[in-house]
Amino acid sequence: MALNNPAFNNPAFQDSRAVQSYPGGANAANLGGATSTAQRAGTDAAAQAHLEGMYAAPPAGSTDTGRMTVEDTVAKTVGLFVILLVGAVAGWLWTMSPVAEDNPPTGLPMVIGALVGFVLSLVVIFTSRKKVRPGLIFAYAAAEGLFVGGISAYFEFIYEGIVMQATLGTLVVVGVTLALFASGKIRASKRATKIFLIAMVGYLVFSLVNVGLMLFGVTDSAFGLRSEVTIFGIPLGVIIGLLVVIMAAYSLVLDFDQIQQGVRNGAPRQMGWLGGFGIMVTVVWLYVEILRIIAIVRGGE
Repeated sequence: MALNNPAFNNPAFQDSRAVQSYPGGANAANLGGATSTAQRAGTDAAAQAHLEGMYAAPPAGSTDTGRMTVEDTVAKTVGLFVILLVGAVAGWLWTMSPVAEDNPPTGLPMVIGALVGFVLSLVVIFTSRKKVRPGLIFAYAAAEGLFVGGISAYFEFIYEGIVMQATLGTLVVVGVTLALFASGKIRASKRATKIFLIAMVGYLVFSLVNVGLMLFGVTDSAFGLRSEVTIFGIPLGVIIGLLVVIMAAYSLVLDFDQIQQGVRNGAPRQMGWLGGFGIMVTVVWLYVEILRIIAIVRGGE
């Protein structure tokens, strides 16, 4: 049943017992026994006018139905990114504040934002199975903004102009992915999702090994194996980074597909917050990877 179509929100289309609430009662549905022709004609006219008014009315939105819609999810997602941007500005200013006194930028906003954001993301994921708590998602967006602002300012201090490059790259990838998904030229599939999950496990293992080598002093490179190892003259980090960008783009496809599925299933309106949360996580991941790729390339110049 098409829940977003106001005509089909009428109980008469969903439950035979609701015929009593049909305009004119049982007689209007010709179930009330013998009536005069004039009565039937008057009741039919009233019912017809009611239905025409329903068709002429604007489509029911998420507020009217209490169900998840694409439009409402988009609005929630935009709101979350506004919070993230505010947090990013705060993180940027905090990171760069020591620079005014001829000191290097501080990494505190980046570290605090990453740790708090990680903890909040776990809380959001596990508690949302019982109840969606928008306040936790707002807090996550603010913490993630602090992290994004901090890491962006730190990289900008070292490689001037890198933040604009990474931002444009992220917008291009998100825009192209959304356009391809909206046109139906790219869709999530079971086979592609399996490949994606295997690639994700491999990437996580590599990242943990790389961090371990950096912590124990096996490599003193800024990005570990990513910038120290080269294949045909290309830094390993660039090759892996490009693969991760493709993975992040497919993750966006999965996010869009899940939102569409939630709308089709008539999910509660609150689920729109989870949709926005998922998109925000993926976009931040994509931005950080593009930022790192550009830094590795510029670091080798």
